[in-house]
Amino acid sequence: MKKGANFPDLSSPVVMGILNVTPDSFFDGGKYVSEKAVLQRVEEMLDEGAAIIDIGGSSTRPGAAKVSRDEEWKRIGPLLIAVRKNFGDACLSVDTYYSLLAERALDLGADMINDISGGTFDPGMPVLIGKRNVPYVIMHIQGKPGNMQQDPQYEDVVEDIASYFEERINTFTQHGANRLILDPGFGFGKTLAHNYALLNKLERFKAFAYPVLAGISRKSMIDRVIGGSPADALNGTSVLNTIALLNGANILRVHDVREAVEAVKLVGSVKSDI
Repeated sequence: MKKGANFPDLSSPVVMGILNVTPDSFFDGGKYVSEKAVLQRVEEMLDEGAAIIDIGGSSTRPGAAKVSRDEEWKRIGPLLIAVRKNFGDACLSVDTYYSLLAERALDLGADMINDISGGTFDPGMPVLIGKRNVPYVIMHIQGKPGNMQQDPQYEDVVEDIASYFEERINTFTQHGANRLILDPGFGFGKTLAHNYALLNKLERFKAFAYPVLAGISRKSMIDRVIGGSPADALNGTSVLNTIALLNGANILRVHDVREAVEAVKLVGSVKSDI
């Protein structure tokens, strides 16, 4: 993958820190809505080793109501400007499925786009990403956040998502985009068994020769096995992030940066056999 102005080298795995500027995200909703809180949080994550900051203005937790394009931009726009002004060298990702907002964000200095729908919610997204050719995360989702967990069904979850990636990659490359990142979408229209099958076979998606992103942080696939709540799921997150790294993940998308960076370093030591 060609390196962008601020985009990290993925020859070794990196950590993407989550910055939810929303009132209702499942774990940290409402914590980072003021400019001061946002800038403090970004500084913390960068100091802890985050290579990418992913800014999201719309909760996509199971059952979440759709946020209008205008409301999402009210949340993202001013804070994106502030973060770029204060952290000029940081790699900034914007989490949106609206192509208009993606374009605005890129114009304001965002380096990449993270789209939970892989361009299926807004047909303008492949056109935009092809035109701008920035790093772009193609995530898989079955359904939409409001209904995705009602009754997810697959013939073979791993191969079905591989087929989805093949189709999406073809669509984006036909428009000129080639800086793609693949995210199987843990928890986005998947049962518990689906999630663990994907984690176990994560390396399957390396066959496409694009980086793979794993977003497992504090999700219900952890507490549904060990009990507790998202607040109790840091250790479980570290365990599953470690498995994801061993199975080929290039990017870990997390709430807890320091612990994820430690996992990257330790797994790197195992793989280098020191």
